[in-house]
Amino acid sequence: MKVVGFAGYSGAGKTTLVEQVIALLRARGLRVSVVKHAHHRFDVDRPGKDSWRHRQAGAFEVLVVSDQRLALMREFEQPGAPDIHAMLAELDAGVDWVLVEGFKHGDLPKIEVWRAPAAGEEARPLRCTGDPGVLALATDDPALLPAAVPAQLPLLDLNQPGAVAEWLLADGARFEYRHPHQES
Repeated sequence: MKVVGFAGYSGAGKTTLVEQVIALLRARGLRVSVVKHAHHRFDVDRPGKDSWRHRQAGAFEVLVVSDQRLALMREFEQPGAPDIHAMLAELDAGVDWVLVEGFKHGDLPKIEVWRAPAAGEEARPLRCTGDPGVLALATDDPALLPAAVPAQLPLLDLNQPGAVAEWLLADGARFEYRHPHQES
C-alpha cells in the first residue's frame, strides 16, 4: 500500500482536498482508505444506540458490523498521542492508497496544505522549510506564501485536485509504505 499524509492548519482545505483525491483515485479503480486525526473527544455512535450503550457500560472495544460496513471503537485506557504506524496496522493491507489527514508530526511522506490566514488570524508558518517529510506544497496562492519554498519542492495547485492525484500517481513509488520497525 502507498501512504501519504496531508498536513496543514485548520481551515486550509485538507478535508476538501482529501475528499476530492479519494474520488479521483477511486475513479481509476483504486482502493483507498483514510486515517483522520481528531484533536478532540469525538463519538461516531449516537447516545442511546446499542454500540453507545456498550461503550458506556465499559467495553474496551465495540465492533459494529452490518452486511455493508464495520466500525471499530476502542477506548484508550490512558490518553496519549496516537501512533500513526499502529493506526495503519489496523487497516486492510490490500488497499492501494491510504490518505492520512493530520498527524503532521508523524514520519510519513506528506503534502503540506497551506492557505493564507484570514484577516485577524495568526500567521501560518510553512512546515516544509523544516520538515523533510513534506514532499510537496499545495496552495491556492503561491504569492502569499510566508517564506521561500525549497527549490526542489513541487508546488501543487490546491484548487486542482486532479493535478494533485496525478502527481501522487506519477511519484507512487515514493509513497510505498514500510513500517519503520519492519525488517528489510
